Amino acid sequence: MEAKSIVVSVEGMTCNSCVQTIEQHVGKMNGILNVKVSLEDKNAVVIYDSKLQTPATLQEAIYDMGFDATLADSNPQPVLPDTIFLAIPTQSALTSKQICSTLLKNKGIVDVKMSSDHKTAVVTFISSIINGKQIIQMIPGVNLNTSAPEVTPGTCEDSSWSQASSVVLRLKVEGMTCHSCTSTIEGKIGKLQGIQRIKVSLDNQEAVVVYQPHLITAEEIKHQVEAAGFTASFKKQPRPLKLSVVDLERLRNTQTKGSETVRKENLNANDTKTVVFRIDGMHCGSCVLNIQSTISALPSVSSIVVSLEKKSAIINYNPNLISMDVLRKAIEAVSPETFKVSLPDECENVALFPTLASPLKSFHPALKDASQPLTQVVVINIEGMTCNSCVQSIEGVVSQKAGVKSIHVSLVNGNGTIEYDPLQTCPEDLRSSIEDMGFDASFSVTNEGMFNQAQPSPKVQLESHKTEPPSKVPPTHLARQETKTISKCYVQVTGMTCASCVANIERNLRREDGIHSILVALMAGKAEVRYNPAVIHPSAIAELIRELGFGATVVEDCGEGDGILELVVRGMTCASCVHKIESTLMKTNGVLYCSVALATNKAHIKYDPEIIGPRDVIQVIKDLGFTTSLVKKDRSASHLDHKQEIRQWKRSFVVSLVFCIPVMGLMIYMMVMDNQLSDAHAHHNMSSEEMEALHSSMVLEYQLLPGLSVMNFLSFLLCVPVQVFGGWHFYIQAYKALKHKTANMDVLIVLATSIAFIYSFVILLVAMAEKAKVNPVTFFDTPPMLFVFISLGRWLEHVAKGKTSEALARLISLQAAEATIVTLGPDNVLLSEEQVDVELVQRGDIVKVIPGGKFPVDGRVIEGHSMVDESLITGEAMPVTKKAGNTVIAGSINQNGSLLISVLSQIVKLVEEAQTSKAPIQQFADKLSGYFVPSIVAVSVVTLFAWIIIGFVDFEIVEKYFLGYNKSISAAEVIIRFAFQASITVLCIACPCSLGLATPTAVMVGTGVGAQNGILIKGGEPLEMAHKVKVVVFDKTGTITHGTPEVMQVKFLVESNQLPHDKMLAILGTAESNSEHPLGVAITKYCKKELDSEALGTCTDFQVVPGCGISCKVTNIEALLYRQDKMVEENNIKNMTLVKIEENMDELVQPALIIDAELPTNMTSQTYCVLIGNREWMNRNGLVVKNEVDKAMMEHERRGRTAVLAAVDGVLCGLIAIADTVKPEAELAVYTLKSMGLEVVLMTGDNSKTARSIASQVGITKVFAEVLPSHKVAKVKQLQDEGRRVAMVGDGINDSPALAMANVGIAIGTGTDVAIEAADMVLIRDDLMDVVASIDLSRKTVKRIRINFVFALIYNLIGVPIAAGVFLPIGLVLQPWMGSAAMAASSVSVVLSSLLLKMYQKPSSEKLEFRARGQMRHKSPSEISVHIGIDETGTGSPKLSLMDRIINYSRASINSLLSDKRSVNSIVLHEPDKHSLLVPDFGEDDDTAL
Repeated sequence: MEAKSIVVSVEGMTCNSCVQTIEQHVGKMNGILNVKVSLEDKNAVVIYDSKLQTPATLQEAIYDMGFDATLADSNPQPVLPDTIFLAIPTQSALTSKQICSTLLKNKGIVDVKMSSDHKTAVVTFISSIINGKQIIQMIPGVNLNTSAPEVTPGTCEDSSWSQASSVVLRLKVEGMTCHSCTSTIEGKIGKLQGIQRIKVSLDNQEAVVVYQPHLITAEEIKHQVEAAGFTASFKKQPRPLKLSVVDLERLRNTQTKGSETVRKENLNANDTKTVVFRIDGMHCGSCVLNIQSTISALPSVSSIVVSLEKKSAIINYNPNLISMDVLRKAIEAVSPETFKVSLPDECENVALFPTLASPLKSFHPALKDASQPLTQVVVINIEGMTCNSCVQSIEGVVSQKAGVKSIHVSLVNGNGTIEYDPLQTCPEDLRSSIEDMGFDASFSVTNEGMFNQAQPSPKVQLESHKTEPPSKVPPTHLARQETKTISKCYVQVTGMTCASCVANIERNLRREDGIHSILVALMAGKAEVRYNPAVIHPSAIAELIRELGFGATVVEDCGEGDGILELVVRGMTCASCVHKIESTLMKTNGVLYCSVALATNKAHIKYDPEIIGPRDVIQVIKDLGFTTSLVKKDRSASHLDHKQEIRQWKRSFVVSLVFCIPVMGLMIYMMVMDNQLSDAHAHHNMSSEEMEALHSSMVLEYQLLPGLSVMNFLSFLLCVPVQVFGGWHFYIQAYKALKHKTANMDVLIVLATSIAFIYSFVILLVAMAEKAKVNPVTFFDTPPMLFVFISLGRWLEHVAKGKTSEALARLISLQAAEATIVTLGPDNVLLSEEQVDVELVQRGDIVKVIPGGKFPVDGRVIEGHSMVDESLITGEAMPVTKKAGNTVIAGSINQNGSLLISVLSQIVKLVEEAQTSKAPIQQFADKLSGYFVPSIVAVSVVTLFAWIIIGFVDFEIVEKYFLGYNKSISAAEVIIRFAFQASITVLCIACPCSLGLATPTAVMVGTGVGAQNGILIKGGEPLEMAHKVKVVVFDKTGTITHGTPEVMQVKFLVESNQLPHDKMLAILGTAESNSEHPLGVAITKYCKKELDSEALGTCTDFQVVPGCGISCKVTNIEALLYRQDKMVEENNIKNMTLVKIEENMDELVQPALIIDAELPTNMTSQTYCVLIGNREWMNRNGLVVKNEVDKAMMEHERRGRTAVLAAVDGVLCGLIAIADTVKPEAELAVYTLKSMGLEVVLMTGDNSKTARSIASQVGITKVFAEVLPSHKVAKVKQLQDEGRRVAMVGDGINDSPALAMANVGIAIGTGTDVAIEAADMVLIRDDLMDVVASIDLSRKTVKRIRINFVFALIYNLIGVPIAAGVFLPIGLVLQPWMGSAAMAASSVSVVLSSLLLKMYQKPSSEKLEFRARGQMRHKSPSEISVHIGIDETGTGSPKLSLMDRIINYSRASINSLLSDKRSVNSIVLHEPDKHSLLVPDFGEDDDTAL
């Protein structure tokens, strides 16, 4: 059993009954040793058996009882067990088995073992739960056995205990040269079983060892020192130590696990304590040695272990001789006096050091053999194991390695414990051999030092590691382990042209070690790589991409976001400056990592933004006397505008065109001449000889040298520059692709042009060698024309890509570059302000934004009033009013007033990340492009050989269909030329570019258009998935409703002559003005609005009783009412004046009617006693609630409202109905979604009455009420299991798990960080019509992608057969240049087709409302099925008979007629919607006064 202790924070406990409930419920669970709940500290301390329970299961158990439970510390602390020995009398009434079972029944007893003679029982127990006295009282007749030594748990039962006595041994050790030698010997020997203390002296060249001879022999100790590489001999024969048994037990108890203890002789360990100090400021091993040697010299210190990695010191000391404070000062005084010493928990932490219970040390002494070599144990963390088969395969492979004695792999703990011989193998070899098997292996951080010991029995070791069933592993633990080793980086990639490039990069990088996954976005020019930082670094990843022939740079600011700082540090001269900066920063609280490079003057710092900010870090460096500045980041999003590529391809096009025009001229001239010759041959019956003579007499056919005509020479001269300069880029890319055994678009182009050029060149050389009379026909015209069309296509493509990336680039460069940070004094007085780079803004800063300025970060307004233009982000043209308390979005523009904002967090780079995630369609296209090029090359080769064979078999076909054929050329040459032309055309026309561009261009434009319309879509997948959605699930609060309660209606229960209505409103508004309860806020807001006044009266003696109501006294409302009356009279005068002017133009207003604005001096202030609350509150205060009032309250409650009663001076005078109101657009949104063929569901944690009421108002018929946040996930999963795609719409905080689970998660509102993380789409505006727009946009985008695929495939499916000559019989023949023109056209047409999406207009509410007019109506309760919780069975609705329905409809009609004649005493806020006047809610009574 392994006992551990965990502290669970518990919220929601109100009394001792809650405490008892938790203690009883948790205490009954299997494996719980003790549970203590504190109401004051709001926590539960649980001691449990870690093999039977985990912190997560305990947290869940408390959570299931209805309390909020969180783990205060995710790492449970091991609990230190104590051991006592019980002497069992020979005449005991109980057998040894009965004694064991009796003891084990008690909580707190961990283990009971019996000696082989059954005279002694060893009881291991937890002292915080039970003590030794209680244990002795449990078994009658037993008493404490003082003669038996302490036995650590895990010792073999039948080991015969001999009388414990210790022996001192002095060894002469030769061969030690430094302190490292002494610590090696102390470390290795100190870990052996039976060694109690060892001290090695370098000066005296000797070792003093205190050991137990019944566990280890002097000869063996000597042998182990020699095994470590030193010469050892006995100085004096061993002499026994005079220590009592109790002292010995204490000595053994104080040993710390795996620590290299430096022990002192003859110290009475009875009085020692263990303390842990945190030491900041250590840099290297020499600091550790310094502290160890200085402190161990103190007479009161028995041992000290200093760890550089953990920044800690564990000290065993005698509290009678020295205090903790003196120890701390002693460490701080160690040279160079720069150490900072503190206690980790400000207390002596003894429980951290359990007694040595390692199975590796507790084995039968008989197993020892002095001849055995030293062995070591290493623990290796292993990631990636999924089942027991992985465990067996690792154990099988590693156990075969030389030097491995035993291995045990635990699937649950994700680690392997290996015992090995250090002379034959080392931990690094073992780790790499596990990695070679495909797992991630790293050394455990808790490996404080390897255990060294003689070889134990593997059997004993394995017993202690019983594999726990995998089901018990808390999933959170596994997830945490997973994320710990995988990092994410972004690489900017340039030079990608099509999907084949994407496939190439992804395929090659996936093969590399340490890379888990890679996603490349063609349009954003970016790759997202998840990698193991222990194996590979981002710079190496970028290098791998560069080797593939693309430009690659690591994007720095996409790492962990804030928390990483790159600085340029000036003024460093030597390594000591570097050390100074690093050591000072590492001492600074909140700095996690720091690395300074002297050569580049750069510092790389990781920090925790919750504790420290970038300006603080810079200030620390400045205080040291160095100047520092930020490494400037490129915020222009210039990589998205494709300017460089546009320039490159434009240049390439112009160069090719300059040389191509003359070539085309020559070609056209030759074609015309050939045509005339063939006409002459046909009409004038010229002989072949005459034709040849005429042909050769043409200027261009004139031979400069035998076999070299002017035409061919000019073509060759014009072709070479194009082939070299125009094709330079293609050749480089093709070479890099072929080097990595991949083929892309460039390979096709290079093949086509090179074959044409080389074939022509060779033919020409052959003709010159043969001194041929007839000039050969060459293809020198093909490369220039090919390059012209391809570079034109690429140029246009990049221009279009630049256009589609505009929205993205605009959103990225929205962020302001600088911010004005201000310091405020008391009463918000401005003390100072400074301009800083936006990267240096910290959480909690106060930023000033002047009119016309951009908001540099997301924040909340704390002072000022202004209009803000958010159109760039939300698409909303109208400026939004911002005052104190409102949130502002980074990138929006402040218009007229100056604002002070407090910083919330940095802007989310959402849209750019969006484009990196791929649509599934696109992944298919990328894969297709990868196979495309090789298959086209194959088709081309087949075409070549097919036509050569056909030509030689039946020459007439070639002769008939080959344009420009003349008899002066030999038949073989005609066939070869024709075959080459066909195969080159096949290469030219085939283009995977258009396939690859089909999806990303549309997704890019779609996400851009979405962003302009206030819908941020995280990439291709949600954009494509949204059109497949069949069910839309809405959260209620904050999504369908506003999320803030409003007063729906006020019923006055007294006549206005007793208490005027405005007076009552003034009293109620004033009374609730001190309340923070949402209902109180709603009442105050309503009263202020009705009275048209921001100021109210004075409220005193304010008392609030939670769950009941408030009581207070109200004064000073007369002035408010006087102003109110005055305004009414002024209005009356204005109205009278208007009437009089209309009646009689001559009559003038009497001046006597104007009222003096001064308050009457004789007005006295009256005090009112006010009660506002529920029925119970009124009853408690002696007020009777009449039946009709009670009925009215019940009616409101049935409609999902909260009814509140108000009493003034002991008289019940008002009933206020308050409810969370439905958003005005909700009903239209639901109706539109239904008309699009989607099922709409409402899911809420609220009660079923309210849920039913809200559902009836918006027209939803399926409701899940009273659903917990955790059950929302299960509900979404349930809908998905039925085979339906689910979209979840929520306001993002309690819905985030469900948003993440849904196929498409849509977060509403300005979007909390949680929502943005979890959702796939974020609707920046709080408008439910955007849900409709997002699904509509998705449908339009997918439609566009399909059209693009049609475009792309038509070119390839039709073009390739035509080029191959399949359609020759009907006269369809393509020249190579026509092929390349078609290829360019296919890419351009796909991009233009995508750009048409830019014209997308989201459905306007007016049009949809007009279309839905008369069809939207409120649902009656019989139409709504309400399901409670997660189960499917609904509570059903009241089944209405036909008669009931007729009565309801007739009542509705009468109500609609009466609706104008509502009582004067009743103020109705919630007027029915214009479409639903005839069909109000079921049972809605006329709201008249009682």
